[in-house]
Amino acid sequence: MTERRFTPREIAESRGVSIDTVRSWIASGQLRATNLARAASSKKPRWRVSESDLAAFEAARSNSPQPKPQRRRRRTGPPVREYV
Repeated sequence: MTERRFTPREIAESRGVSIDTVRSWIASGQLRATNLARAASSKKPRWRVSESDLAAFEAARSNSPQPKPQRRRRRTGPPVREYV
C-alpha cells in the first residue's frame, strides 16, 4: 500500500493555517515536499507532502519539554597554601 500524500490546501485546512504559511514552510525547507508538476521549470508547482514527512515536521515542532542541560562542576585544583 502506498503512503498518502497531502496537498498544501489539505494541510492548511487541517492545521488551521493559511496556504501561504504551508508554502513558506516548504520554501524554507522546514516541510519536505515533492513537486509533481510535469516540468521542473513549470511556473506553477504541484506540491505533495507524504504522511511520514508531515509527521517528522510536526515532531520537530512539538513542544515537548527540553532536557535540562547538565550542570558543570567546578574544577577543584590542589589546595593553596598561603604564606604571610
